[in-house]
This record gives sequence, structure tokens and C-alpha cells, in this order.
Amino acid sequence: MSDYLLDDKTRYLQIAFNYDVGMVWQTLPSIARSPRILIEAGTPFIKNEGINGIRAIRRLWAGHIVADLKVVDGAAAEVEMARSAGATAATAVGSAPRETLDLFVHHCAELRMVSMIDMIGVGDPLDVIMHLKKPPDVIVLHRGRDEESTRGKVIQYRHVNRVRSKYGVLISAAGGVDLREARSAIFNGASIIVANLVRPGDPWVGITTDSDVSAMAREFLATIE
Repeated sequence: MSDYLLDDKTRYLQIAFNYDVGMVWQTLPSIARSPRILIEAGTPFIKNEGINGIRAIRRLWAGHIVADLKVVDGAAAEVEMARSAGATAATAVGSAPRETLDLFVHHCAELRMVSMIDMIGVGDPLDVIMHLKKPPDVIVLHRGRDEESTRGKVIQYRHVNRVRSKYGVLISAAGGVDLREARSAIFNGASIIVANLVRPGDPWVGITTDSDVSAMAREFLATIE
């Protein structure tokens, strides 16, 4: 396995920053360094802070940084931008054109980045992957923020075995992940658990920023060991 890729025998915690760089400066230094922790520059964070937001995270974090770009077009340029800012992984949306996804996977590999395809809103992830020239490194099974409060909307773990039986990709679980959901994700075959940092009063599930974030990160790591 190439040294920049993730280990399929390891369980990872991906901590997502979705607000602003102030929260990064306040919170990230308290999170203990671990090869099992990935730090995400979330989509709202990148929209708010731009590519310099990724640079701010890189100044504070030596490990993997995921740029949640959700690429839908212009894959080569967006991947290169993220890499130049210090990201080691990036995301594209599974509903993007096939040409975009092929370029995305290709350029991530060329730049030694982990390619992640986010299947938010996609009915059958396998149908996306089977039409690509090369599968990505990671498939993200994602229940969107706006779906978290919808009764019956769950992370679609039923796709895990179908995908894993045909492709050697890692599975990431995202969207409303707490400790209980993290245990369920690992039981169902996921290798990466995405936990959002959430401000008190916001309606989403994750690690609240008024908690001991470092202690919560350790608890997640122990839970998904």
C-alpha cells in the first residue's frame, strides 16, 4: 500500500470543522495527535474561509487533512488547490458527471491524496463506482445535515457489503454520528467515522464545542478500536 493511503485494518476518526478559523485556533491545539485522527475542513468552513482555511489547519496539524470540497466539476483544479494548501485527502460528490469523478480519482492519485467520493443523495453507490475507470480510495455513506432530523433517514449501511465484495475501498460513515452511531458504523463494516464539531444550540449531532473535545476524541477512538 502506498504510504499516503489509509490502512484498511485501522479504524479512523475524522473530526469535521464546519464553522470558522476561530474555532480551529481555539479547538484544534487541544486534540491529541494521533495517526488515527483525520481533521476535516468541512464544506461550510471552506466556503467561509476559502482555501486559506485549509492552510490554517495545516499550520496546526501534521497528520491527514480532508478537504471536503464536494467536487462536482473542475476536478483537476480543485484537487490541486486543496493539495497546495496542505490537504492530503479530498471529496467529490457521487452524483457528479462520470468524467469529473474519473478526473478526480486520477488527480488525487497523481498528487498522492486520498480520494473520497461522497454518496449523499445517491441511491446506489455501487452503480456509481462500477462505471468509473478506477474506484476511489474511500466511499462516504452520508446522511446530510438537513436529513438528520427526518424520521427514518439513516446512514445506508446496507451498501457496505455490496461495495466491499467488489471493490477494495474503505467505507466512511458521516451525518449525525455520535458514540452510538459510531459503534453501529464499525459493526457494519465502516473504517472511518466522521464526527462534526457542533456549537451548543445548533440542531446537529456530533461533538459539542463546549465539551472536552480532546476527551471526546479519545472516547471515540476507544469506541471504534
